[in-house]
Amino acid sequence: MKLYYAPDTCSLSPHIVLRELAIEFELVKVDNRSKLTADGRDFLTINPKGYVAALELDDGNILTEGPAILQYLADLKPERELAPRADSWERVRLQEWLNFITSEIHSGSAPLFNRALPEEVKTIFREKLFRRFDFLEKRLSTSAYLMGASFSVADAYLFTVLGWCSFFSIELNDWPALLAYRAKINARPAVQAALHAEAKV
Repeated sequence: MKLYYAPDTCSLSPHIVLRELAIEFELVKVDNRSKLTADGRDFLTINPKGYVAALELDDGNILTEGPAILQYLADLKPERELAPRADSWERVRLQEWLNFITSEIHSGSAPLFNRALPEEVKTIFREKLFRRFDFLEKRLSTSAYLMGASFSVADAYLFTVLGWCSFFSIELNDWPALLAYRAKINARPAVQAALHAEAKV
């Protein structure tokens, strides 16, 4: 497999999951501005949407969209229990969390990257994001992970997008459970391995 990634983007979450599952893969860096891969290919021929992550399977198929990639990977090694069985109610709950992270945290953070937006507009997006943090704080005050007692692909995704807070000068001190959760996931060996690999490549 090949994982097409760019540093400091949502492609970190499938990278973490690949390492959690001990699946062999190749990292291929993508320049988000030029849309060229590290080996000089046009990334738009790999993913016409133009953004990472993209996962190239051994048979040549390309899978895009983080939540789809995460669930595909988890199902390759169901014994590792990074996602509930596909026919279970708990799997629906996982999809609920993945959609929440995608629409409310990931997409909710995206406007803050836009330097052209006036500060008063960014304040509106920031306040909405903080309300979502309040919701996560309540959940993580009573649960070790999003899905309960064990780490799942949803946690890899949430950890990834929470990492962007530093770009916006957002401290998580007002959400101590969320802050502790991020630190706990950061300490996982697979997470550290992914972060170090992306810093080196």
